[in-house]
Amino acid sequence: MLRTWHRPLVVFGGLMVVLIPIALLGLLIDDRTLVNSPIWLKPLKFAVSLAIYAFTLAWLLTYLKRFQRVGWWAGTILATAGALEMVVIVGQVVRGKRSHFNFETPLDTTLFSIMGSTIVVLWVTHAIVAVLLWRTKIENEALSWSIRLGLLISFLGLGVGFLMTQPKPGQALDGGTLGAHTVGAPDGGAYMAITGWSTEHGDLRVGHFVGMHALQVLPVLIALLGNRANAKLAWVASGSFLGIFLLVTWQALRGQSLVQPDSTTLLALAGIIVATALGVVWARAPKKELVNA
Repeated sequence: MLRTWHRPLVVFGGLMVVLIPIALLGLLIDDRTLVNSPIWLKPLKFAVSLAIYAFTLAWLLTYLKRFQRVGWWAGTILATAGALEMVVIVGQVVRGKRSHFNFETPLDTTLFSIMGSTIVVLWVTHAIVAVLLWRTKIENEALSWSIRLGLLISFLGLGVGFLMTQPKPGQALDGGTLGAHTVGAPDGGAYMAITGWSTEHGDLRVGHFVGMHALQVLPVLIALLGNRANAKLAWVASGSFLGIFLLVTWQALRGQSLVQPDSTTLLALAGIIVATALGVVWARAPKKELVNA
């Protein structure tokens, strides 16, 4: 089956899979920390996330019936951009330096600029793939809509990364750091295990992660439901997922940790849950048969 998938994306995904045990080994034998976090944690998280992302896109591109060459080139450029980004991340870990938001030296500035360029390229090529697949007819209508809407939400999720590059209050270029994923405090405070997300302040990585992986969650959910899924249910599930993505991003922008929601956040979450439940009832309602008079 993998032979029919987009080869460069499969190779890139495979390289990320190889990097996972290397990063795990680094966590075990390398006790260095960076911004109050184990230095190999970032390569591990990126490797897992990008492996899943690359394999998913490699599979989705098999659905293209037209513009296959455009899709191949978009996937290849995406894989190349992702690989270049990971080279910088791992290289900076070896040097003991931050890969993101680092302007301490001309070399660090150049490397982060390269990463910024790869992120833009990845974002644009993702959009191209999304447009191509949006125009592709897939026989399973529920799966088709889950893929289309999943691509759209993941496009928005990837875009959250640009919010992190904006200068934060008190930052200046000559300070060595410009941009942060934490809102309301400098990066490096108390964080959750495994994810590394802040437990005290807003963290834009939550929305970035949630949105980016709509591309996997929604199609998998529809596939698991099998014959019980329909196009309406795909729309409801996608709408619910979009609501969660927007909620956690809004929560982070207000400087609020994911694990310390206030009453406003909880009220919004309750609204999403109720709307989802009503949507499921609507999607699962039997079609009314027309009765001849």
